[in-house]
Amino acid sequence: MDSLGPALRALRQASGRTVASVAADAGLSVPYIANLENGRGNPTTGALARLASALGTELRISFGDGEEKPVPVPASLVRVRRTERFRRVVAEIGADPADVVAALAAVGAVVEAGEQDWWRMLDAMVLIARHPA
Repeated sequence: MDSLGPALRALRQASGRTVASVAADAGLSVPYIANLENGRGNPTTGALARLASALGTELRISFGDGEEKPVPVPASLVRVRRTERFRRVVAEIGADPADVVAALAAVGAVVEAGEQDWWRMLDAMVLIARHPA
């Protein structure tokens, strides 16, 4: 349960969505989702399933220590994710936007990157997609 809030926030940010837009799609209140993201509340599996659907993912419940920790999405990457240019690039390489953000966020966990760096990495992805070798 400790990782639920950061995981929800990471998924929401990776999709470039606001709490309000996710709340509307999930049929839940903004304060309810904000509380969950901040580690408060006791959600039902039904509410979690609706959140997962609103975020374009599936709900998985597991027991044990094998879970991956969510990687935080840097604010600069969130800004990039919200642009039309990002949507065009992702469409060109035929990838899922959330997967691209997750991959870039993983890089951001290792090195500090800004908006120009994200664009360079996206340009590299386009080159690789156009010229696989």
